[in-house]
Amino acid sequence: MKQVTIKDLASELNLSTSTVSRALRDSWEINPETKRRVLELAQRLDYNPNPVALSLLSSHSQEIGVIVPEIANPFFAVVIAGIEAIAFAQGYQVVIYQSHDSYEREVLNVKHIAQQRKDGLLVSIATSTQDYSHFQTLHERGFPIVFFDRVCDGIDTHSILVDDFEGAYMATEHLIKQGCEHIALLAGSQNLVTSRRRMHGYRAALLDYNRPIVDEWMIPLAFNAQQSLKITRELLGRSKRPDGIFAASDTIALGCHAAINELGLSMPGEIALVGFADLPFASLLNPPLSSVAQPAFEMGQSAASLLIDLIKNPGGQIASINNVLKTKLMVRKSSLRMPDA
Repeated sequence: MKQVTIKDLASELNLSTSTVSRALRDSWEINPETKRRVLELAQRLDYNPNPVALSLLSSHSQEIGVIVPEIANPFFAVVIAGIEAIAFAQGYQVVIYQSHDSYEREVLNVKHIAQQRKDGLLVSIATSTQDYSHFQTLHERGFPIVFFDRVCDGIDTHSILVDDFEGAYMATEHLIKQGCEHIALLAGSQNLVTSRRRMHGYRAALLDYNRPIVDEWMIPLAFNAQQSLKITRELLGRSKRPDGIFAASDTIALGCHAAINELGLSMPGEIALVGFADLPFASLLNPPLSSVAQPAFEMGQSAASLLIDLIKNPGGQIASINNVLKTKLMVRKSSLRMPDA
């Protein structure tokens, strides 16, 4: 009796041999209905794959795609170093893509990663991303995706992030304990879950310590030093100005720091400042910047480890894994008026 081949299945179903072979391997690239037709026919015709051919077909590219807003951002550079440390040890190459905080660029990056048949995707979403369908399509096909730092709240999938609420609470509480009565927040883009959680932490600390929450002192903006420089100039030029600023990123804090110095205000005497991320430049400013440290290298390691586990064990992880890493407040002279109580 003639042995049934993939070509026979393809001819019967009017499909290409590559589509049939991927369906037999349960590839994420093939829709569920096509998989069902292929598997039903294979069972009916008693198809038995050639073990050598099957081995070749099931091989991986040994490459993972990583999408970040900008490689030049020191935070993402450190995360990538953590990703590479794990990936290379496991025999995977890392291919880096930049979205430049553009939704359109991000969509093209995702499309390219799928077309190039990478084994999985690590991604920190662009500030402008509000439509997640490009990720949803891959996710529904079973393609391994792990979000990190800037996560997507519209898809039930795996993520690695820091405790943004706790970090923001600690920063705001510290400013309160330094004697600040009127604390502003330069909040980052409210499109991002991270920014919203940092705002929630800031508000919670003010409420707990009976400090006023002033809407016009909660200012959303891009993670851009030039924009924060302009906004801080305006904020500190008001007749009633804050005596403390919590910046939701060190990039934003950099613009605040420059504006305070430019206006000749003493820091922290007249205005205290805390950032978020503890980037390498924070300790080099004058005065050095207090900041909430994120374990960036650990985040990269954790994200890569989780993704590689998903790649090696397809279907083995049903429930989404959401790892939350701890932050630490690094207190320096930009905010230290007196020892914390």
